[in-house]
Amino acid sequence: MAYSNIIFEKENRIAQIIINRPKQLNALNKETIAELHTALADAEKDAETRVIILTGSGEKSFVAGADIKEFASYNVSEGTELAARGQQLLFDFVENMSKPVIAAVNGFALGGGLELAMSAHIRVASHNARLGLPETSLGLIPGYGGTQRLAQLVGKGRALEMITTAEMIKADRAYETGLVNHVVPQEELKSFCEGIAQKMIKNSPMAISSAIRSVNAGYKEGVNGFKVEIEEFGKCFGTDEFVEGTTAFMEKRKANF
Repeated sequence: MAYSNIIFEKENRIAQIIINRPKQLNALNKETIAELHTALADAEKDAETRVIILTGSGEKSFVAGADIKEFASYNVSEGTELAARGQQLLFDFVENMSKPVIAAVNGFALGGGLELAMSAHIRVASHNARLGLPETSLGLIPGYGGTQRLAQLVGKGRALEMITTAEMIKADRAYETGLVNHVVPQEELKSFCEGIAQKMIKNSPMAISSAIRSVNAGYKEGVNGFKVEIEEFGKCFGTDEFVEGTTAFMEKRKANF
């Protein structure tokens, strides 16, 4: 499929999706969100794709927020619909994908950009990355899950400080707080993320999907994460991959997933 705002590449069972609006520092507009949803849904259905890497074009910006021009004149109902639709199409969709999504944060990750990175399962930042939720400086709050996911990742106090001050933090500080998993030089970002992806590819895709569902369950209101884990654990015993994994272990060979 031809895209206007993203680049989709696939190699070695890794899909790389690049937000490609360099003049706008890869800001998210409605069209870009729709294209990202389509590309992610295709990657989810593609049996050959095992891991997805999300990044931005160039070396300045991952995603520098939402495209403010699109919603500057919105009223209450339009603003509510904007947040609900965006979460459904992209941010919640990414978090609940059955395949691991790695955010390669290659510069500014602000507002909706940081919210997109936080919806991914793993975040790797380049040394020049700057992360923040500046919405309160615009008379808004984060509307794409930012108030919830930031608190889950860094704790309530740090989340409230970042949101209410609207300040950016550097990559090293993001690592210290647990907001990102790793910080690497810009020139190593792509290969580092691909290295993580290759480690994942060696393991059972069905088990990885079960693990994602189990971890996510612990953060959903009214859901017993321990119960979900037990159910997902039991389901693994009914898969061919469990047979292959245990057989390979007993035969002292590497499993072929």
